[in-house]
Amino acid sequence: MIHAYQNNGYHIVLDVNSGAVHVVDELAYDLIPRIEEQLTERFGTAAQTEDPEDQIPALTQELADALGADDESTEVIGEILGLRAEGRLYTEDPYRQYATAFRHRQTVVKALCLNVAHECNLACRYCFAGEGEYHGERALMSAEVGRAALDFLVRNSGNRRNLEVDFFGGEPLLNWDVVKELVRYGRSLEKDHDKHFRFTITTNGTLLNEEILEFVNREMDNIVLSIDGRKEVNDRMRPWRSGKGQESVDGAASVYERIVPKYLAVARSRNEERYFVRGTFTHENLDFSEDVKHLADLGFTRISVEPVVAAPESPWAIREEDIPVLSAEYDKLAGMILQYRREGRPFHFFHFDIDLEGGPCVAKRLSGCGSGCEYLGVTPWGDLYPCHQFVGNERFVMGNVFDGITREDIREQFLASNVYTREECTGCFARYYCSGGCAANAWNFNGDINTVYREGCALQKKRIECAIMLKAAEAEE
Repeated sequence: MIHAYQNNGYHIVLDVNSGAVHVVDELAYDLIPRIEEQLTERFGTAAQTEDPEDQIPALTQELADALGADDESTEVIGEILGLRAEGRLYTEDPYRQYATAFRHRQTVVKALCLNVAHECNLACRYCFAGEGEYHGERALMSAEVGRAALDFLVRNSGNRRNLEVDFFGGEPLLNWDVVKELVRYGRSLEKDHDKHFRFTITTNGTLLNEEILEFVNREMDNIVLSIDGRKEVNDRMRPWRSGKGQESVDGAASVYERIVPKYLAVARSRNEERYFVRGTFTHENLDFSEDVKHLADLGFTRISVEPVVAAPESPWAIREEDIPVLSAEYDKLAGMILQYRREGRPFHFFHFDIDLEGGPCVAKRLSGCGSGCEYLGVTPWGDLYPCHQFVGNERFVMGNVFDGITREDIREQFLASNVYTREECTGCFARYYCSGGCAANAWNFNGDINTVYREGCALQKKRIECAIMLKAAEAEE
């Protein structure tokens, strides 16, 4: 199976099953899909099935005759068949059989998202968590519940040494004393249990100060800083909860004006590493590449601006008719990254960061983030969910941090889910990169984790195309 496409002047052919990426000229780009059709018509598959030494010369001439090829094209056909013989083009799917037994694999819990605050001081218009309340009651996690969560993680992590914990909300800095206490408690567990905690915090930045930043820089592997880009976009979508629109609760500044100096200080203090400024674009700002550009021009080098996930009736929701516009924006953004890189001011865009050589193992490529089995969300009162995006949906309560997982049926449902249980993924070129997409989005839009969120799927495929193109350009340069 191949996927051929053009992006920013590059002709790219991806051999889906082997992962081989070929940057080719126009002649090869034209011939590769035509040869695939010819091979499939003759042999039932385009994959190599015979001794290449015996097959290539005769087959080259046979295909050249069928395609009416001239001498130059005939030579290229031979080169294409050589790649086929080497297992770098038209390869068969090697993982389908593996996936049959895949659901019975042994897993451990290796990551928790601790919702330390179901409370927020902003009223982001698109917030999936209902302005931090997760469509329930406001609450702050106690140190007791947090310690029990870390104990649960250690007990259920098997031989896994590195454990991930994300402090999330709402706004976790509203419960900062508990965050500090849980980091200290986690560190106290490390030596006796041969574990290492990697802490992350996701914050809207409004409460950041020097004391908090010093602690984060000393103890946390990553910090995610929420901002939607340009001032007018950010302050329209991320107003203060006070109801005063774009005015601060103390009248000092808009949200944007409050957070940008703090974020620049964070980036500098972490040597432009181990952080991301993270935004959301909606139907209201389809020109989101301008928001990425704005953040890059401010000096940020690690940027993530992602599409909103909202109910179809929401005014912010991405619609089917938005996809062509957004696809063009991703192409524009990829070109911008090339330009900035060539000008000596490179930046990372999270959804374009891809590893074509040392990326995720087969299990991760087939199953994704591990929600519901390797990764769980924890509420302020200790309930366990498959991930933070399921919080508030009571049918997905898996247990609690004191008693452990009591709904093994939910765990088994997520353990069994992979790219081969999603019909839409079986013929998709992107399946080993997106791993079938987000289970929470699939459930929220279709009521079934073994489906895909259509608009999100279309954008993911475009992002993968751009990411591969950027890798090709990097190799060429």
